[in-house]
Amino acid sequence: MTLYHFGNCVALLLPYYFTYKYSGLSEYGAFWKCVQAGCIYIFTQLCKMLVLATFFYSDSAPNSGEFNFFAEILRCSVDVADLLGFALILSRIPGKGHSKLITAGLGWATAEVILSRGIMLWVGARGTEFSWIYIQKCLESNVLLVQHLTTATLIWLFTRHDLNKALKPLVSILLAVTIFKGVWLEGLLHILSIGPWSAIAVKALVAAIIGFCSLHIYAGLAQQIGI
Repeated sequence: MTLYHFGNCVALLLPYYFTYKYSGLSEYGAFWKCVQAGCIYIFTQLCKMLVLATFFYSDSAPNSGEFNFFAEILRCSVDVADLLGFALILSRIPGKGHSKLITAGLGWATAEVILSRGIMLWVGARGTEFSWIYIQKCLESNVLLVQHLTTATLIWLFTRHDLNKALKPLVSILLAVTIFKGVWLEGLLHILSIGPWSAIAVKALVAAIIGFCSLHIYAGLAQQIGI
């Protein structure tokens, strides 16, 4: 039973494989580029941990179940480093068009799911006690994949000089909404006391809306410059 449950959890992570397989990255041999993006993710997270531990130490317990608005603002302000990490990936990975964006987003998301959820799934999901939390974590990982692909697209759009000036503020707003999602979205979910399954659905809806807006802007620019 536990092995079957572990297989279900792994199956929920198949979108990562399908994204790599059917986006054309496998044909371009972009595996090591994704690994490079994952290494930059690790470096970025180490820098964030040092900054958080040095300047933003908090006595509040992270698993207390209470939402600390001030602490979340501080944590999300450090998440700006993620944008710098994405910008570094996009500047170092050769290529153009959707392959470059997918490589950055997929490499980043894969490194995150391996480091933050891989050990938990390997140890916990194979245990003797059944828990829905592992299914929920896997579903949330797939939502994060969409979010990271969207973030890579927004960073790329933000750095383009040929983007319509009227769309620049919209891209900036979408980036701010993405970075400070831990404040406004998690705060809203906490205030409304939404359950874990509904919370995942809301997060997926928000990620889909932001992703659709980003895709629409990218499609227009790609058609304009012919990529």
